[in-house]
Amino acid sequence: MVARMHHSASPRKGRTGRPRSVETDHAILHATRAALVDLGWGRLTMSEVAARAGVAKTTLYRRWANKNELVVDAVAVLFDELELPDRGCLQADIEGVVLQFGALLARPETKTALMAVVAESTTDEALRERIRSAIVDRQKRLVQLGRSRAQERGELPADTPGEEGARTAARTMDLIFDVIAGAIVHRTLVSGEPVDAAWGRDFTALFLTGLAGLGDGEPA
Repeated sequence: MVARMHHSASPRKGRTGRPRSVETDHAILHATRAALVDLGWGRLTMSEVAARAGVAKTTLYRRWANKNELVVDAVAVLFDELELPDRGCLQADIEGVVLQFGALLARPETKTALMAVVAESTTDEALRERIRSAIVDRQKRLVQLGRSRAQERGELPADTPGEEGARTAARTMDLIFDVIAGAIVHRTLVSGEPVDAAWGRDFTALFLTGLAGLGDGEPA
């Protein structure tokens, strides 16, 4: 079984009229990522994206209010490519998604776009909230799926019933996401090191069993 998060670009609320064209959306988002790689955040404009996508600038503004929203959605659809196939055990599931995530962040369009919006979000609360809702919260569903699958296998204990149990489970899933995503983002975007099979194996061992889990294995 493979779980994939399928989401289209986030539509602006309150819009009526003709249905949106999926093909047009894809062309615009692809043009946005390409323009970011070529031009950087500072030189990126809605006009440039419209020209590259072969659409009128009004077409962009019917979908996105500004380039902040546009770039976040251009990044979000890349993260929606992440999958969580059932590899038979929690360790293998984690290693698999770690390698996928690392490969995604190694792509120039992902790296450039993500670093740009994160940098801009440090002084823009609305942009930071859009990143949380369009990227972070959507990908937390993978954590929920992986954790539920491990509970069904008996690898993790079941959640405590009731509201307190639900709150504890939510905090746990937030922490799992922060640890895994934070480590991969730091390694690829800050340290500039690859997320390869050896690193993924060692990271997963550390994540699941603590420092003792690394044992005498070869270093990544």
